[in-house]
Amino acid sequence: MVESPVTYAVGDVTITRVLEKEILDFTPEFLFPEWDPAAVQDHQEWMAPSCWDNTHEHVVLSAHSWVLKTRAHTLLVDTGIGNDKKRKLPAFDHLKEPYLERLAAVGVVPEAVDYVLLTHLHTDHVGWNTRFLNGRWVPTFPNAKYVFAKVEDEYFSGPGGRDRPNFALYEDSVLPVIEAGQAEMVEADGGEFINGLFFNPTPGHSVGHMSISARSAGEEALFGGDVMHLPVQVYCPDWSSVFSASPERGRLSRLWALERAAERRAIFFSSHFPGSSAGLVERDRDRFRWRWL
Repeated sequence: MVESPVTYAVGDVTITRVLEKEILDFTPEFLFPEWDPAAVQDHQEWMAPSCWDNTHEHVVLSAHSWVLKTRAHTLLVDTGIGNDKKRKLPAFDHLKEPYLERLAAVGVVPEAVDYVLLTHLHTDHVGWNTRFLNGRWVPTFPNAKYVFAKVEDEYFSGPGGRDRPNFALYEDSVLPVIEAGQAEMVEADGGEFINGLFFNPTPGHSVGHMSISARSAGEEALFGGDVMHLPVQVYCPDWSSVFSASPERGRLSRLWALERAAERRAIFFSSHFPGSSAGLVERDRDRFRWRWL
């Protein structure tokens, strides 16, 4: 059963999560190679109740999109895993999720989306870029510009790209939007894309990972992508997930995001936290703590 979506207001921007699915395949020891139960004993509130499955042996990760509505535009941040796609991970393989129906339930049809903003080009962030129609992959959002880091594209489109382990995601979920003329690429230093929306370089999890910030009326939202997978990383920012391309760069990007969110009182919108997937990062002396919203 899918919970009714909650809409947040950040200045004049409204933000709503559209769930694709929950992922229950990973133990904490697998997801975080440095996992130490003793390190989180004093922070059990972040784990209960939404971060564990029924067995209490696997963590819960969420795959979803964030829908942003400004006075001028409708935007999506990331597009989940996608349906009908051949993937090595069973939890991602040939899905049949009612994602578009859930999008419609919050008042968004594919034709209404103006921009799709991608934090990075990984399987669980680009899947609904395209859907399979009449024997080929076509852009799901026919009137949208898909915006992502140029260096991420170069990772797959350059020499050796076809030999990348996840090249299939590029072939079926990214290349079709480029060929349709709907892609717009951001340089490595990021910057303001359209009024109040910024791409911020946070590499490490992937080569050109970007966090995206939305500023309006003195308030801010920070879409962190995969700088963190679970709130335990707020308390243990040195921990990188097993999927990190460069753990040290990822650690520095994570600290930047935590500092930014705490300093600006920005709502942090995660790509994988379960439950509401949103909250505040607060200072706790020389560390940080997480508060769900």
